[in-house]
Amino acid sequence: MRNLFLIFFLLLFSTCSTAQFAQWDTKNKKAIKYVESAIEKTRELDQSTGLPNYAGAMPLIEKAIEKDPNFTDAYRMKADFAIRLGDKTTAIDAYRSAIAVNPELSSTGYIYFELAQLEWSNGEYVEGLAHAQKYTSIPGANPEFKEDVLWLIKNCEFAIESKKHPKPYKPINVGVGVNSEDPEYLPTLTVDQKQLLFTRLVSNSSGYIQEDFFTSTDMNGYWGNAAPMPPNINTPFNEGGPTFAPDGRTLIFVGCKDERYGYGEGRRGYGSCDLFITEKIGNKWVDPINLPGRVNTANWETQPSLSSDGTTLFFIRGILTGSGRTNQKRGDIYMSKIEPNGAWGEPVKLPDNVNTPNSESSVFIHADGRTLYFSSNGHLGFGGYDLYKTEMQPDGSWSDPENLGYPINTHENENAIIVYPDGELAIIGSDKPGGLGASDLYTFKMPDDIKPTRTIYMSGTVFDNVTKDKLEAEFTLIDLETKKEVVRSFSDRANGSFVVTLPINKNYALSVQKDKYNPYSVNFNLNVAENSNEPYHMDVPMEPMYSKSAIRLDNVFFDLDSYVLRKESFVELDLVTQFLNENPKVKIELQGHTDARGDDAHNLELSTNRAKSVMTYLIEKGIEASRLTSKGFGETKPYTYNEGDQTIELTEAYIDGLASEKEKNKAHQLNRRTVYLITAQ
Repeated sequence: MRNLFLIFFLLLFSTCSTAQFAQWDTKNKKAIKYVESAIEKTRELDQSTGLPNYAGAMPLIEKAIEKDPNFTDAYRMKADFAIRLGDKTTAIDAYRSAIAVNPELSSTGYIYFELAQLEWSNGEYVEGLAHAQKYTSIPGANPEFKEDVLWLIKNCEFAIESKKHPKPYKPINVGVGVNSEDPEYLPTLTVDQKQLLFTRLVSNSSGYIQEDFFTSTDMNGYWGNAAPMPPNINTPFNEGGPTFAPDGRTLIFVGCKDERYGYGEGRRGYGSCDLFITEKIGNKWVDPINLPGRVNTANWETQPSLSSDGTTLFFIRGILTGSGRTNQKRGDIYMSKIEPNGAWGEPVKLPDNVNTPNSESSVFIHADGRTLYFSSNGHLGFGGYDLYKTEMQPDGSWSDPENLGYPINTHENENAIIVYPDGELAIIGSDKPGGLGASDLYTFKMPDDIKPTRTIYMSGTVFDNVTKDKLEAEFTLIDLETKKEVVRSFSDRANGSFVVTLPINKNYALSVQKDKYNPYSVNFNLNVAENSNEPYHMDVPMEPMYSKSAIRLDNVFFDLDSYVLRKESFVELDLVTQFLNENPKVKIELQGHTDARGDDAHNLELSTNRAKSVMTYLIEKGIEASRLTSKGFGETKPYTYNEGDQTIELTEAYIDGLASEKEKNKAHQLNRRTVYLITAQ
């Protein structure tokens, strides 16, 4: 099993007791007395930590070494105490001193393994590699640890080689608007990159330390002063690990149980930490509820990340391993899909090439829907937790994780990253020196080789085309190349707005539906100029069913001079079928139109046949023929639209007067259309 026992777990193999050192390797009685006094001191509790008083024992160990500089047992005990105090440098020095005194200190060589792990976790990779290799050369070395030592050697070799090829990395503190003397970590960002939500560790008026959410708004290039989320979100207990839905109106986060008070007023959970969900209506966040479905369990669920289409949730599920004082939490990455009723389905654990026998955390799915970033201490790395990326393959599998490289990763713990939708920038949490507090948020430019697919956000507003009232409506975006649905969501019930992210340079179909309105559809190519971050905007005018306006079927396609439906049209026509099934009294007339180019008679015949093809498809889908008629108009009814107070009719003469071929082609395309009119309802 590839399991490196990191600094905090080394205590399992270096327990100190008088019995262990019944035969001291010194005859200096004063040195022995100091060592035994140090052991007695560890039986006391440190009043500040409640742990054995290793800090108080350290001076006694130093005095023992002063009395006998060759007292190797004292050096080993010093290393053990330093490990327990989290002082790796002192522990390394103590082990090295013991080896210098007696290179053949242990027939099993275990001291070399302990030292190599410490050196690797402290960024001293060359030394760690040498001592790990020394362990493998000792004839009496314990074979039980052979696999772990070989894995340690691979990690040291990986780190040494990676440091020869550093990534361009210049982290910049995001500023005093966000960072404070308190620790800030686990950020999330709206897809328009305008609002940052993060976790801050704070102490309340009673001195109780707990986690709350704070938000900051982009102020023309810098982050404004952070404000706490409202009290129905922030409770006196722990909230953390937030993830925004693409539009910033839905928030999924972690709420944890307080041993004294549970989850807090109005909240119920299943385990020590659960996922909760809240929605913003207008400017108000509703009271959170336990995430509906089968995600939460008696284990702990944490650090969620929601895909840009809102249908897939990634999160960490933790389990306890070991027992007693060796009880440790380890996490794995799980994925859940939303079900038609809005609940979340049975989670699936990501495969073993992503999850390891150690621990994964801080998962983040990029807006491209396929690039997953996460933290782990179980893959090849530099020590502690490193950051990795894996990509979902076309068959649904996941690529082997790639370490983000040095110096993004170091021997310290790197445990949270989010990447902007355009892939250019990232935000990382770090406790690196020089920050404003114990842990700060930093931004940096993503190196090219670890960038995700570039996406851009698309915004719009759904409204009644007659009254101009804003509408809540269901909208769907489909990738016309793959025929796959990439987004399904609702516009805001208060202001009709929606925001989604989409990979650039693809063809999409947008369909919007609402009861008592005609379906709306349009296709578009999301071509974006290189390095442009301008959002794509598209408003959606919904025609009430009582309106006499023609409804364009922009996602119905035919090949040139053909009336055979292309398969890309089926998504659109299936929505029309659904609309007719949901409104059984509605009758429609399907109309075909062409542009003015070509022979008039041929255009009339072509448009007539195209309208018939659509009608035939609907009949084959079960719509009664008595509810449908079809008619072709050729080029006789040019497309007409309003521009301000002016009505524009795209006649042949008007098109000839346009300035560019691009404008002329667009006008011809508007004239080539399939539409329907409601004739009865």
